[in-house]
Amino acid sequence: MVYDGVLLGLIVGLFRGGWRQGLIRFSQIHLIAGWMFPVLLLVQFIIFYAQEKWAWLASINGYLFMGIYAVGLIFLWLNRHHKGFKLILIGVLLNFVVMAVNGGRMPVSLSASEVLGPYYTDMLKSGIVISKHYMMDTTTRLSFLGDIIPLSKPYPRTQVISIGDVVMNFGMFLFIQSVMVVNKKKTTQQETHPRHA
Repeated sequence: MVYDGVLLGLIVGLFRGGWRQGLIRFSQIHLIAGWMFPVLLLVQFIIFYAQEKWAWLASINGYLFMGIYAVGLIFLWLNRHHKGFKLILIGVLLNFVVMAVNGGRMPVSLSASEVLGPYYTDMLKSGIVISKHYMMDTTTRLSFLGDIIPLSKPYPRTQVISIGDVVMNFGMFLFIQSVMVVNKKKTTQQETHPRHA
């Protein structure tokens, strides 16, 4: 998930940009249609929890997640001028494509998911995992874009991610660094050669 890139970006940004100034710059982020991002996250959480109560919602959640991804791609395209956003866009697009060709669900490698423990692998095998994921098999298309990368100790969070997730996280890290860390060379040039009205 992109949360890893956000968290790592914040930690490194605070050390590089200073705690006070780094937080001030982070709070001053301005994005076109910035409201889209928190709304999309909220909708995903609602679907994730509500689908356990309503079977009809679980049956169409793949299409709902595809819609969320489509809106997210529009948001990223509108903000592509920000550093790192083109990488985030590419990462989301890679995940969108592999989900689109596999019925709106993200294929997960069974062998890679073993890091998550037998409880998850058993659910994956049985096909009762109620989410946007399903077990990768011989019919899976573009399987190399699915969740095939296992992460476990010493990595702080055990998970299975895709190539798209890696690209997204790297893009998010670059974006946060560009916001929280002042380019000293650029600042010096502006101070030496101030603009005249």
